[in-house]
Amino acid sequence: MATVSLRDEVTTVLQDLIRLDTVNPPGNETVAAEYLRDYLERSGVTCELYARVPERANLVARIPGRGDGPRLLFLSHTDTVLADASEWKVDPWSGALLDGEVWGRGALDMKGQVAASAVAIASLAREGFEPAGDLVFAATADEEVGEDFGLPWLCEAHPEAVRADYAINEGAGERLDLGGHPFYLCSTAEKMSAPFLLRVYGRSGHASMPGIADNALLKAARLLGRLDELRPERVVLPEIDALLRAVTGHSAGPEEVLELAKAVGPVAVSLVEPLLSLTVAPTMIQASQKRNVVPALCEVTVDCRLLPGQTPADVEPLLRAALGEGDYDLEWVQAQGGTRSPLETPLWDAVESFVAEVEPDARVVPVCVAGFTDSHWLRDAFGTVAYGFFPARAMDPELAARLIHSADERVPVDDLELGVRFLRHAAHALSG
Repeated sequence: MATVSLRDEVTTVLQDLIRLDTVNPPGNETVAAEYLRDYLERSGVTCELYARVPERANLVARIPGRGDGPRLLFLSHTDTVLADASEWKVDPWSGALLDGEVWGRGALDMKGQVAASAVAIASLAREGFEPAGDLVFAATADEEVGEDFGLPWLCEAHPEAVRADYAINEGAGERLDLGGHPFYLCSTAEKMSAPFLLRVYGRSGHASMPGIADNALLKAARLLGRLDELRPERVVLPEIDALLRAVTGHSAGPEEVLELAKAVGPVAVSLVEPLLSLTVAPTMIQASQKRNVVPALCEVTVDCRLLPGQTPADVEPLLRAALGEGDYDLEWVQAQGGTRSPLETPLWDAVESFVAEVEPDARVVPVCVAGFTDSHWLRDAFGTVAYGFFPARAMDPELAARLIHSADERVPVDDLELGVRFLRHAAHALSG
């Protein structure tokens, strides 16, 4: 099938997917899984639906391999965050095609990559592609909330369905101009999401006589002020060192690395700064349920992100030292992520060779994701080499970052087509 036809095909598949409301919660991803199954089976791709509950199905499709090569997985998720239609210029579920861009919730995160993965494997099947190892496409549920209906459940309940040597997921792929030269980011690691609950105790009383009470909310505010003054020791991750060496030709120690990034420009700073240490950000608070009652208990949820390799046990003494003495408990909620994959692999070679093909002057550089993706489930379960890479060069990367989880989310058709080309390239490079 000609490239222009793949362009039209991926546009149509994405528009159809956006028109299926899979906002999580509640998810209802089965409608997307069934749509993808019907689309792929028309091209001869073997499909299976796996669902912990009927309305939250995961699709796993594959082109069986000969058995003498690695298994490659195209990983994606079909659920999206919510959308307030009053904030949008178009209906968030319209899938409108305007000026070469597909608009709608999930266009960037991440139904665009879902559509590209589906079209890549469908087109390869139509061409009679026979991979050395299985080529697998998984469109999973529940990535945005993570209540164990998606990939973690698949890894535990149906490991053979998603076991892979290599995986391509979301997380990076944007083209950046750094120091006057083009670079494409490939995410090879991610920080750990390790939120904790700060439970602060006081004594209740009538709000008209605050002096006879012990306001837990005020005590929490003082503790959060101390937390805001936390300055953890900086660390230069290997991914950041590799990025800056590629861009500047130099390495830098923990105290100089931010200055080196500033010399490159504000984009480099935005990439490097959140990756130099753990971060803490109070995001939710709950105290009294009545205006006239001084709270005896105040609970603050703190979003905490740890560097790859760090654990909550490693950093809790640091947090308690910053908070100091007080009437509080610190309780870790759930820690996920914090994994990395090596760079010197056939999958890295595939990414590099693709970039060399489409833009010979550009280079690929690794990056650690400040948040986290589903890649860590594969790394932990199977030792999978998992990268986040979906090439994007038609939209300004800063604009794309602002649109994710926001109003007027959209993706250029040029980038959808580029993504299909990359995924097909990777399949041939690793399994052809």
